[in-house]
Amino acid sequence: MANPYEVSKDRVPLPPKGADVLTTACDYCVVGCGFKAIRWPVGAKEGGPKADQNAMGLDFPRPPGSGGWVSPSMHNIVSHDGKPHHVVVVPDWEAKVVNIGGTHSIRGGAIAQKCYNPTTLTADRLKTPLLRVNGTLVPISWEAATEIAAQVGKYVLSEHGDLAWAMKMYSYQFVENTYALTKLAWRSIETVAFAFHDNPSNAPDTPGFEDAGIDNFAAAYEDWGLAEVLVLAGTDPYETKTTIFEAWIAPAVQQGRQKLLYINPRKTTGVAFAEANGGLHLALYPGTDTVLLMAIARVILENGWEDKAWIAKYTATQWEYDSGFGQGTRNTPVQWRTTWNPLRPKDGFPGYKEFILAQEESKLEVAERITGVPKEKIVQAAEMIAKPRPDGSRPKTSFGMEKGLYWSNNYLNTASFASLGLLCGSGNRPGQMIARMGGHQRGGDAPGGEYPIEKSPEKFWGRRRKVLDLDRWIEAGHVRFAYVIGTTWIGSMNASHALAETFHRLTRDNPHQITSTETAQAVEALKRRADSGGMVVVDQDIYLRNPIGSVFADLVLPAATWGEEDLSRANGERRWRLSSKFYDPPGEAKPDWWIVAQIAKKMGFEGYDWKDSNQVFEELARFTRGGRQNIHPLVWFAKQQGMRAHDLLRSFGTEGIQGPVIYEDGKLYGTKRLHDSTAEFSATGPQGVTVIPKIAQQFSSANGKAMFIKSPWNLFADFYDWLKPKGDELWFTNGRVNEVWQSGFDDRERRPNIQQRWPEPAVEIHPDDAKARGIESGDYVELVNDRVAVQVSGFMAIKSDELSFTGLMKNGHIKLTTGRVEAVAIVTNAVRQGVLFMHNLDTRTKHMANALVPRVPDPLSDNYRYKLAVAKIRKIGESPYKTNLEKMSLAPRTII
Repeated sequence: MANPYEVSKDRVPLPPKGADVLTTACDYCVVGCGFKAIRWPVGAKEGGPKADQNAMGLDFPRPPGSGGWVSPSMHNIVSHDGKPHHVVVVPDWEAKVVNIGGTHSIRGGAIAQKCYNPTTLTADRLKTPLLRVNGTLVPISWEAATEIAAQVGKYVLSEHGDLAWAMKMYSYQFVENTYALTKLAWRSIETVAFAFHDNPSNAPDTPGFEDAGIDNFAAAYEDWGLAEVLVLAGTDPYETKTTIFEAWIAPAVQQGRQKLLYINPRKTTGVAFAEANGGLHLALYPGTDTVLLMAIARVILENGWEDKAWIAKYTATQWEYDSGFGQGTRNTPVQWRTTWNPLRPKDGFPGYKEFILAQEESKLEVAERITGVPKEKIVQAAEMIAKPRPDGSRPKTSFGMEKGLYWSNNYLNTASFASLGLLCGSGNRPGQMIARMGGHQRGGDAPGGEYPIEKSPEKFWGRRRKVLDLDRWIEAGHVRFAYVIGTTWIGSMNASHALAETFHRLTRDNPHQITSTETAQAVEALKRRADSGGMVVVDQDIYLRNPIGSVFADLVLPAATWGEEDLSRANGERRWRLSSKFYDPPGEAKPDWWIVAQIAKKMGFEGYDWKDSNQVFEELARFTRGGRQNIHPLVWFAKQQGMRAHDLLRSFGTEGIQGPVIYEDGKLYGTKRLHDSTAEFSATGPQGVTVIPKIAQQFSSANGKAMFIKSPWNLFADFYDWLKPKGDELWFTNGRVNEVWQSGFDDRERRPNIQQRWPEPAVEIHPDDAKARGIESGDYVELVNDRVAVQVSGFMAIKSDELSFTGLMKNGHIKLTTGRVEAVAIVTNAVRQGVLFMHNLDTRTKHMANALVPRVPDPLSDNYRYKLAVAKIRKIGESPYKTNLEKMSLAPRTII
């Protein structure tokens, strides 16, 4: 008898009329394309090719890539109510927003393949709780698993304190889950030993934006297409946000309405497209963005090209600074961001202008030497974004940036980028916005409480408390219980090999190990480990990932995910959608909110008696009031209508509704963009609904005006000068590639086409650098950094003379380790001479790019400098791909 879950390799069935049609959104990048999941039983009559014969109401065949086209990668067979069902997950062919007409990326177009099917490469999904007994993970019951996690957690709290109980979790996997998790960590336990997946602490990604009063995701997607000049720093949206590029940017460029200015150390497909269409690429050395941005600003100021009238109207003045208004008055976790912040010029724009013109690094000759960008190109960039036309009109310029910018010199890069945008009159009107382009979707903007920063032992100059660096806290031996949810902690943090060694010492090398599945014995063994200075690790995920789950976890909890539960979140333009449940989770897997609720209740905490994900959603909504993600009016309105909030959100389909949501005159309204000075709509909500009337019109500061921020290079220069290549070293940086999502945990390892494209990680090297080292495309190479700096202490009441890297080195707070990475060489002039580039999140031990990167956070923000490292590279052999290109393409990515 044929397996009912076996998927045909020869044909794709069409859904019949009457099939279940559920709305969802792509689970991958920040774009959040709208999709429909169409489900019907295996064995039922299939749909026909005529519009009146199928559930989509479309005529087939349709051209590949067109709206409604169903490719083989969009079909799967899943379990629904315990029975096999066909499902096709298709981009919404009727979409009028985001992915208009059903466009999609290579990632979203294959999202149906991530659904669990026991006959595919997803068969290794976690299906039952696992306990590590005598070194081997064995199945146990949910009752035993949650009891062990709760009892050991309670013991650690009572015997070692709340800062010995740590949580490391994703920040994107739907608000119902992130709310439940942060509620336990922040509100119930009140620990500061906490960090999201892409950060060593609970620090903001773009503090320079925040201090300038700019919301990270203020822009609408249409702003990227409305701009006449689009500045893209540290990102290529074609590679990582494909639909934004193809739906909004590329048409504007091809129609002659837009020019692209890329700021990146390597040429990608998007850069090649820009240059072929009159755009400009500033190929700078990694980490030098601040200098380049200040040099562009200097050219603008020296020529008087700044938008004077706009600056006078929308940016803060001396009186507004001195009177204590502005973003800096808030109790933020960064000491520099207090009312005495020396990086905010006291007299607003005049002070900023004086600062820029006084900086040695902003001079063209100096900037050229530091950044490697010819001064002629710096002037050309300034002209593109700011030079008035003969008729007096100005170019409409939008500024979009991402991790390549803020993950190298975090505070100064984000501050200088924001100030350059303000100089051009951007930030609060259509086609003239400043924002992040985004990585993942926004599923963590509704925290279950406030991060209890007052408990942090870290201080800045002995004054205000700082967020806690969790990696450093573990290195120092203070964490006895680590609850890890959906993240590749080791590979995604810097100095990965050194961090892995610390984990190994605290877990597997500890003599206290579990020897029985009996709950009491397991609990006692883990208590003894905690008391001995070791660490207990609980890992919650959908796959057993390396090395947290496969090596270090004592307890592994199987999670349900996208498609297996009704869950919600917003995309990069704050657009909320419901991702509907359309199939059964595998085995005993449960949604994260359910798992954390069982543990919390067994620990004795109240407020976790949710019956379903909708109840979590309705509870968390009140904590979104006053922010970009305000959905409280939606929940309030649903209750007035006698509806569940999830069902109301579902009724908005793939269009969703943009936050902050506003209620007026019996209707709900979304907010297209934030800080919008052209917006005509504002509202005051009914009693019980908090709406900030001007949230869509003003900058995110007490007075509603934007702040210029200084970015003195000298605050970063000592680290940069120490780090920059010496001898045979080259700059090493990392990033993403179009085909692979994040760490590739549910696509690269489980999709044959990606396995064929990237069977092993590759490193790009310039032809001149390769020739000098005898390296050819297809060679196996080893990259070594024997001076990976790791900050191991210096977090208690840090002194002013220890703020600099030199001070930390002098005072013994830095140790040096060695990182090694292996890869396949691709020789290409797409990467500039002197720079190596590698995919950033391969979690296989030999290939973790972050093993080469120093673990020394930016002292102004506590964020890591993920994109900034050096390495020596040498040939160690020849790969099979050198002579068999069918196994792996070695072609450059600069094809358009």
